[in-house]
Amino acid sequence: QLKLVESGGGLVQPGGSLRLSCEASGFSLNYYAIGWFRQAPGKEREGVLCISSTGGSTNFADSAKGRFTISKDNAKNTVYLQMNSLKPEDTAVYYCAVREFLRDTCDRRYEYNYWGQGTQVTVSS
Repeated sequence: QLKLVESGGGLVQPGGSLRLSCEASGFSLNYYAIGWFRQAPGKEREGVLCISSTGGSTNFADSAKGRFTISKDNAKNTVYLQMNSLKPEDTAVYYCAVREFLRDTCDRRYEYNYWGQGTQVTVSS
């Protein structure tokens, strides 16, 4: 059964760093891309970064460029989001997700079908 579990969130001061993890089960990262998304209260969910099945990354949010990086460990079936130089506006619940259509790509034209439970990131002094 397809399942995604996020972890690694918490409270961090501005300028600090966090590494989020997305553990996948029921499918292989050799065949699926994984997208990281975030949603702050009162705001629409937005894409952050995506990593394809072959390891290529795609930026979804301009505000995260140069500060966030995505990577994966196929052996552990886990995707990571390294977040550096965190800002208060990065505060949100962070989710990882996959889809069935063009499942191996980060094409932003198509919606994601399967989501984890999310992990809270709070950036505050």
